[in-house]
Amino acid sequence: MRFLAVVVFIVLCSFSCPAQESQDYETCMGKATTQTAMNICASQEAGRIDAELDKVYRKLLSRSANQPEAVVKIKAAEKAWISYRDAYVAAMFPAEDKQAEYGSVYPMEVDHLRAKLAQQHIEALRDLLEQSARVHE
Repeated sequence: MRFLAVVVFIVLCSFSCPAQESQDYETCMGKATTQTAMNICASQEAGRIDAELDKVYRKLLSRSANQPEAVVKIKAAEKAWISYRDAYVAAMFPAEDKQAEYGSVYPMEVDHLRAKLAQQHIEALRDLLEQSARVHE
């Protein structure tokens, strides 16, 4: 049964796992022996990536603090991105009864997808940080 879970995990990860898992995630998954444990590992990894996203977002807001019009636009873009992220996840998993349709891997898959989207967004925010740095030179 564990072999089947690992095979399913590998196949599903090719679609939605974070591009770069942390060492903490790798260690956690190496110790996980149940789907619940794997779900917890994925949730923790998504939390770490969300924390990184928040850090980059706050840095961007801080750097733009002297430009109120930029701050308003950055906040609007962030709000729109959150709506997009949530809609994208809902589109990827559209069934009403998620547990029945997707099974016990559903929480892990959602966390992987959210982490992947957050990593992409972190890169976009870093692009804005770079642009902000060039403008202020």
